[in-house]
Amino acid sequence: MRIAVDAMGGDYAPGEIVKGALRAAETYPNLHIVLVGQGGKIKEHLPNGLKTNMEIYEAQEVIGMDEQPAAAIKKKKDASIVVATRLVKEGYADALVSAGSTGAQMAAALLVLGRIKGISRPAICTVLPTLQAGKLMLDVGANPDAKPEYLLQYGMMGSVYAEMVLGISEPRVALLNIGSEEGKGNELTQKAYDLFKASSLNFIGNIEGRDIPYGAADVIVCDAFVGNIVLKTIEGMASSLFQLIKEKITANSVRKLGAMLIKPGLKEIAKSLDYSEYGGAPLLGVNGTSIICHGSSKEKAIFNAIRVAKECCEQKIIERIAAHFTENPSN
Repeated sequence: MRIAVDAMGGDYAPGEIVKGALRAAETYPNLHIVLVGQGGKIKEHLPNGLKTNMEIYEAQEVIGMDEQPAAAIKKKKDASIVVATRLVKEGYADALVSAGSTGAQMAAALLVLGRIKGISRPAICTVLPTLQAGKLMLDVGANPDAKPEYLLQYGMMGSVYAEMVLGISEPRVALLNIGSEEGKGNELTQKAYDLFKASSLNFIGNIEGRDIPYGAADVIVCDAFVGNIVLKTIEGMASSLFQLIKEKITANSVRKLGAMLIKPGLKEIAKSLDYSEYGGAPLLGVNGTSIICHGSSKEKAIFNAIRVAKECCEQKIIERIAAHFTENPSN
């Protein structure tokens, strides 16, 4: 299995990207890592050279976070994200991983890979930590302006992913709304509710934002505007909460003694809330495996994103989603 890694994408590229790729190459010796980008800069972070299951694929251009995505990928044909996506299209790589511009990665996926037949819009799918293990939420960034039928398709794709990758049998699918009762919400969620109710999904109705941390649903569906705000609010809350806890439990000598006793537990909680533990977010709905990483991803996040790409390929997520929409064109 070959995984193309955009070595030039992200706030800490190429250093942290290369570190994560090296770790993946060591952990998964049967995996072949293709580092896509400027060879000279990549080699600066390979003091001992490439592993035997790694290679560098030259791509001289880079798309910045501030560039207009669609225009940039058309103008910069040799950009690392464009080349990595093309490698998947041509069959040279089985999947790609990038921490660069999300917009550029989405545009490249749509223009180069294309959509799976039957899917109107792709969705970014992420795993959220909850008291009942990780649960899926989508869309968290692809389509801020969605239609009811898009949300239904998100639910279908998320259900396939939750079953095949997370191992959840008959995943509970819910709409994120401002109330749990039927009839709540705006026009989008009300119309989507009727579509979900008539579908073959294991639809459990609406859930509210406060239900998410308790694992009330296995697949949480919303438009990208809402999803992205929820995702970043959770990230910010987790970070600020642990900062506050750290300040308070080390405020004096007595508390510092107590902090030593609960430190292992706090580390476990911090790990469960750390986005880098979950790796990247698959862009579901395009005809190829494309894993989107946080722009601030470092070694651990890139390593786990490569793991997610590997799992998607092993479970044939693209093929299973395509088969589902072929067999169930309307639901």
